[in-house]
Amino acid sequence: MATWEWDETLYAGSASHYSVGRRPYPPSLAEAIGTALDLDGTGRLLDVGCGPGSLTLLLAPLVEAAVGVDADRDMLVEARRRADEAGATNIEWRHLRAEALPGDLGTFRVAAFAQSFHWMDRPLVAGRVREMLTPDGAWVQVHASTHQGVTDDDPLPYPRPPWRQIDELVASYLGPVRRAGQGSLPTGLPSGEEVIMRDAGFTGPTRIEVGGGMVEERTVDEITSAVFSLSSSAPHLFADQLPAFEADLRHVLSGAARDGRFAERRREIVVVIWRP
Repeated sequence: MATWEWDETLYAGSASHYSVGRRPYPPSLAEAIGTALDLDGTGRLLDVGCGPGSLTLLLAPLVEAAVGVDADRDMLVEARRRADEAGATNIEWRHLRAEALPGDLGTFRVAAFAQSFHWMDRPLVAGRVREMLTPDGAWVQVHASTHQGVTDDDPLPYPRPPWRQIDELVASYLGPVRRAGQGSLPTGLPSGEEVIMRDAGFTGPTRIEVGGGMVEERTVDEITSAVFSLSSSAPHLFADQLPAFEADLRHVLSGAARDGRFAERRREIVVVIWRP
């Protein structure tokens, strides 16, 4: 198995699982970003690696226009569906790798990255996006784990999802090394972000913590989709074993749930803001 390089199968088959398996960003995230950047309905937003538009749709009401770009066509299909459902009319969706920016998209007041920057050629993208920001602009990075809650042991109204057993089941099908597209991540996701940003000419950062603590109930279907929404267990990775894996996964979940339900405490979201 080769180490990881980007390929178009990274999230193949995952897009439709986001709406079910990933927890939506809370309104307080938009409020925190809007306050920190003094967003007043003017300027443009660029959401890089927008996926199904989770952050784009949340922030679009705070700007005049938004552009969501992603390398996965299925993610953009889901993003357009969500935008139509929400009646959002000020968003343009573009099928584009971050490394192909600026792509004649113009300049922006805000460039946002939500759980996406680590998949990119970070020095290249940081340099190109910096040139796309207006002088008063900002780079906003959202660090979150929306598929899984806090792993603590305080009492909750329902059992916690059995994430350790889920990880073991995934490993039994795909092997012990984390998969990602056609390659793997034997040492996990890359680090060293602050050095990359400073080398690209950004200043900061400012950090904001949002949300966390709220207890949410989740169903077997939701946790199943949460697993399939991950690059490390995207549906395509299981090939012809997908039906068997899903059956085993649902068996594990049904055995651990009570009345088909779980409970989790929501994780905090960290917002990191850099200035050009």
